[in-house]
Amino acid sequence: MPGGGGLMATDNAAAIEAPVTFKAYLMCAFAAFGGIFFGYDSGYISGVMGMPYLIHTYTGLPYPGPNATAEERTAFSLPSWQKSLITSILSAGTFFGAIIAGDVADFIGRRVTIIAGCMIFIVGVILQTASTSLGLLVAGRLIAGFGVGFVSAVIILYMSEIAPKKVRGAIVSGYQFCITIGLLLASCVDYGTQNRLDTGSYRIPIALQILWALILAIGLFLLPESPRYFVKRGKLDKAIDALARLRGQPRESQLIQAELAEIVANHEYELQVVPQGSYFSSWANCFKGGLSKPSSNLRRTILGTSMQMMQQWTGVNFIFYFGTTFFQDLGTIRNPFLIGLITTLVNVCSTPISFWTIERFGRRPLLIWGAFGMVVCQFIVAIIGVTDGQNPNAVRAMIAFICIYIFFFASTWGPGAWVVIGEIFNLPIRSRGIGLSTASNWLWNCIIAVITPYMVGTDQANLGAKIFFIWGSLCALCCIYAYFLVPETKGLSLEQVDKMLEETNARNSSKWVPHTTFASQMGMTEKGTLAPEIVENVEHKGSVA
Repeated sequence: MPGGGGLMATDNAAAIEAPVTFKAYLMCAFAAFGGIFFGYDSGYISGVMGMPYLIHTYTGLPYPGPNATAEERTAFSLPSWQKSLITSILSAGTFFGAIIAGDVADFIGRRVTIIAGCMIFIVGVILQTASTSLGLLVAGRLIAGFGVGFVSAVIILYMSEIAPKKVRGAIVSGYQFCITIGLLLASCVDYGTQNRLDTGSYRIPIALQILWALILAIGLFLLPESPRYFVKRGKLDKAIDALARLRGQPRESQLIQAELAEIVANHEYELQVVPQGSYFSSWANCFKGGLSKPSSNLRRTILGTSMQMMQQWTGVNFIFYFGTTFFQDLGTIRNPFLIGLITTLVNVCSTPISFWTIERFGRRPLLIWGAFGMVVCQFIVAIIGVTDGQNPNAVRAMIAFICIYIFFFASTWGPGAWVVIGEIFNLPIRSRGIGLSTASNWLWNCIIAVITPYMVGTDQANLGAKIFFIWGSLCALCCIYAYFLVPETKGLSLEQVDKMLEETNARNSSKWVPHTTFASQMGMTEKGTLAPEIVENVEHKGSVA
């Protein structure tokens, strides 16, 4: 048992987290690096699919000459079905990878699961780099997708569990910032290789992904495991060592022990509310409880999966997946690669704003007002496009409002959705809940990647700018959704979020104040330690089914 004489606890709701050193902040923040290869992998494909050499190799079409007509230049592109397959197959892989990752993270740990995801991803990248035909490229993207699914699901889980409550939102937002950095790097590399007339045009952007995966895997190897994972497995001695390292404090510190006692007490409380059983019943626990009860596991799971669905409904990946080819199809932009680079740069520069705003104003206001801003911008783009879309000045205005729309997304829904899903699940179902939520993100990512080429392709529906009417309408739904369903979790520990969901609803959640601790609720001795039977129960039983 940690501490020898018992695990010191507290009934002071304001003293359940140990102070953190600057070194510990850096350790927590490094995990956000996982966003770079996630973002890079999402971003490079748009440029690669517009590269002349790849189009010529995959389709056999001759290069357009200097005197080629506009119709000939437009026809020199991958067919819609190939764009759809190449883009969406990654999302299909990540969908299944994210679902599997929750179980793997509970059995072998959060950190090791992320490292395993990096290794799977590298195998997929090697296959893509070696490809000279559609089949091997698609197979490589499918395998890489499994790796991305592992990392994208578990990195949010890991960061949410190790980050201090006062800056948890900012640190998880750093993950989204790293995604934007990855998108920017992909745009820069695509821009630099687009005119090469050899395999280096697409192999260089693809192979560079290996570097990001290696950096993340090596860095995670040196970081501690999540203490909440060790609590879930009943290994409290390892949990207190990991927590002390993360907080930069000695393991004998009363504050370290009080924080661990709160995690242990909350875990035991949740197990009493929804006992663990067989493997399948533990999965079924994610869907137990009524829809009318905000703290039920079913409500949490629906909130997490729908939150990620809504993030995809904003339509931002339409710009990053198909922006280059969309701008090419407009026929009024001289350098669509450069426009794609500009939109990505806006994304990068806007995201850091959320580091401050998400902790200053909270999650709810950002999601509500961010969705409202996107609605306005997208309808303006759509109206300009359908009324005067062939006017170069009108197209410039469309691009300007697309950039403003990206600003609203990058500073609100981009990081906000990831922050919320990392906070709303209790420990017994957290890994699976976040895995399901991330899988929802990739499922809708896949759906959008499949249908969008058919919606805007010049050889298909050819909606053009009209598609922004669709994205704008969906963003209006996002605004309503955030107002009625998203709780405010700013400044609360993960255990306090559980208590808040029990005692209030989303619209009143910002007024809720912690008033007790799980340690005092579950039982403390006269010496101020957590009741020994609780500690022994967690140590001996664990909860991994």
